[in-house]
Amino acid sequence: MTRFTSILVANRGEIACRVIRTARAQGYHTVAVYSEADARAPHVQMADEAICIGPSPVNQSYLVQENILRAAAASGAGAVHPGYGFLSENADFARACEAAGLVFIGPAPDAIHLMGNKAEAKRRMIEAGVPCVPGYEGKDQSDAVLLEEGARIGPPLMVKAAAGGGGRGMRLVHDLKDLANAIKLARAEAESAFGSGELILEKAIIRPRHVEVQVFADSHGNTIHLGERDCSVQRRHQKVIEEAPCPIMTEALRASMGAAAVAAAASIQYRGAGTVEFLLDESGEFYFLEMNTRLQVEHPVTELITGLDLVALQLQVAQGEPLGLTQDDITLNGHAIEVRLYTEDPAQDFLPTSGPVDLWSPPEGVGIRVDSGIATGQQISPFYDPMVAKIIASGPSRDIARLRLIEALQETVLFGPCHNRDFLVACLQKACFAEGLATTAFIAEEFTAGEIASVTPGFSDSAVAAVIELALEHQALYADSVLVAPQLRDWSSAGALISRKRYQHGEVLHDLAVMALGSGSYQVFDASESCHVELLSLRSSTAHVGIDGAQHTARFHCPERGKLYLSIEGRAAQYRDMIRLDGALEQGGGGGRISAPMHGLLLEVRVAPGDVVEAGQTLAVLEAMKMHYEIVAEAAGTVQEVMAEAGQQVAADEVLIEIEVTVEA
Repeated sequence: MTRFTSILVANRGEIACRVIRTARAQGYHTVAVYSEADARAPHVQMADEAICIGPSPVNQSYLVQENILRAAAASGAGAVHPGYGFLSENADFARACEAAGLVFIGPAPDAIHLMGNKAEAKRRMIEAGVPCVPGYEGKDQSDAVLLEEGARIGPPLMVKAAAGGGGRGMRLVHDLKDLANAIKLARAEAESAFGSGELILEKAIIRPRHVEVQVFADSHGNTIHLGERDCSVQRRHQKVIEEAPCPIMTEALRASMGAAAVAAAASIQYRGAGTVEFLLDESGEFYFLEMNTRLQVEHPVTELITGLDLVALQLQVAQGEPLGLTQDDITLNGHAIEVRLYTEDPAQDFLPTSGPVDLWSPPEGVGIRVDSGIATGQQISPFYDPMVAKIIASGPSRDIARLRLIEALQETVLFGPCHNRDFLVACLQKACFAEGLATTAFIAEEFTAGEIASVTPGFSDSAVAAVIELALEHQALYADSVLVAPQLRDWSSAGALISRKRYQHGEVLHDLAVMALGSGSYQVFDASESCHVELLSLRSSTAHVGIDGAQHTARFHCPERGKLYLSIEGRAAQYRDMIRLDGALEQGGGGGRISAPMHGLLLEVRVAPGDVVEAGQTLAVLEAMKMHYEIVAEAAGTVQEVMAEAGQQVAADEVLIEIEVTVEA
């Protein structure tokens, strides 16, 4: 195997930063690649050199093999690390790297090809004696056969893309009448995301745990496992929280599951880092789900309990060296939990969000690790996956790790695009999770729509926002003034100086009067409530405040006059002064105006002017951030106008369809 001294990282975001960090620490020369949207991204700045590989869309940059290979040749790189996602599980790309004389830091192309196809992988695992979920993984992909096999398996069942993962091309079917549409949507999403519409069907195991085993193999015939991870907390089949070890794991079950994972890897002469995923049912039986032939997003929790650097091990194996470890060398110490911070709106069915990062301030502390790929001032692009960071906590026990993680999340500040931080905290605080009882049904069973919705800021938080915003305005005015004594700030000859701030959050309006009492002290009141706010200190993005005698630290950012981000004790919100906006409240489009929920490609428009539609009926299908979303009618009515067509790129909030809502007598 060719030795190498420089590595091109064929990825972006936090995983590119993660790989570059270890590679540079080991003395390798690192090369980043980037699209036009990522020109100023952190991974570009971290690498020794960086090369642009095309426009922002992934199919013109990160998924274009030729562009990446040209970048490798131009930089003189000797190896390519694919990270995860994009081309990481593309056997053709691995072959192309080898043909170009590059070391592909991952398994052999044949292993990627075999395990990258769920149908073929399942057939091979059945031959190897690994327990598998009953289903259909045949080569006949006609709708008629899939419908027939689905009826044979019976609901509930899963429709899955054979060539992919990450929740894309996957649908859960509870009623056979929905199977045909599920097949259509899954196939279209699979073709878009993976270039293959091949599907498999599996009996859905209700309320299982999703448990995966980290395996590692070298080219000298050594294969071991590094313990398991529990990844049961998911939504849309994408992992949200991962932990190691599994809370209910026994030594006997770990030995059995680990042996099955090692057998699965050994049966295909695997090399490098891989993950064998299982479903663990309530009776303790486990079934092979799939094998990911790459480093996983959640690898940090394994690193924290084993003390190993998995990227360093990848580089070691890729250099042709033996692992230098046996199964007896692997010990698991303590507990680690990871959460994925997504720029998405939990109140809007977790729709991805994009836009500028006005302030990013990750947490610090004992047992806290942050893997991120964002920075203040960066744009979150609608072209890529919305995961922007991973917050990980470890400790001697599971509960200590959990409590540390809650504290770390409450200290995490991400001002700009809407994100899921508060939802993650709520997950960690649920008794079901705290007791280690979460299954893949956790989110559906534990959360109502109201709990997932954004929390409306209370009166006291709004009062603090009003005081900070007023203080910032006074600072700006004072800086522009001439010969004004500091003692005259907040003073008026007419008596107490009273200012007004008006904040609207949904249906809640805080119309506040702020009375300056002097020396950074204010009384804030509205028609029904009042509180005393002391501004004890005010720095660039941090304020120390007293609220009715209780002291708090607040993080804030004011990107423009009349707009303030504020986070107190983990409660974060954006405040817009409606008085500065001339009192005009934002108006929604109503049930008759159907708007794009985000920037994306309109794949289908299923209605035309004159069509009568029912509430909940699918009107169009939008592709955004590699997922397909059905846009549905909010109310029954008649289509008056269709303003967009299939194949068109649409912007967030762009009106697509006008419906005259039926008014019931």
